[in-house]
Amino acid sequence: MRCLIDVLINFKGVKDIDRLVKKAQKGNDKAFIKLFQRYEEDIYRMAYMYVKNESDALDVVQEVAYHAFKKIDTLKEPAYLKTWLIKITITTSLNVIKKNKKVIQLKPEYEEFIGLEDQDPLLSITLQELIEKLNEDEKSLVILRFYEGYSFKEMAEILHLPLGTVKTTLYRALGKLRKHFEEADLCE
Repeated sequence: MRCLIDVLINFKGVKDIDRLVKKAQKGNDKAFIKLFQRYEEDIYRMAYMYVKNESDALDVVQEVAYHAFKKIDTLKEPAYLKTWLIKITITTSLNVIKKNKKVIQLKPEYEEFIGLEDQDPLLSITLQELIEKLNEDEKSLVILRFYEGYSFKEMAEILHLPLGTVKTTLYRALGKLRKHFEEADLCE
């Protein structure tokens, strides 16, 4: 019985999103704001994973809101709204990084955004440093898979890559991480 209730609630939520997207595409500002607020924390968290500071992450959120508002009419399938917003977030974050061309050290309060509170902070910092050694595609896939929990198929859709490329790139990234981890003499 509980499963049926969960399915009905989820179905209602999907219908609400569909309805709000259609309204937003017709120019309804309030509908767009409701949609954006639903995913604002996810957008901020993803932006922070890339730009590594609150100020730039907030700028990314603002840019994403602007771009999404201007381009909401290009969203063909309302069910993929979150995926669409995350793709805009990644692109915008990478643009900010390229524009700033600066390296920002990991802050201790970063842990709360990636959910590693119960792990050793030194290990968390080390993992983040290792992730920074990856190229942008590899880093994006590691973040989407292990920090955000996306499936291979969802990652392929977000990054507009073939499924096989996503798998190959992610496994190559994991191999690099393992190698760097072992070279740093951090493995037991």
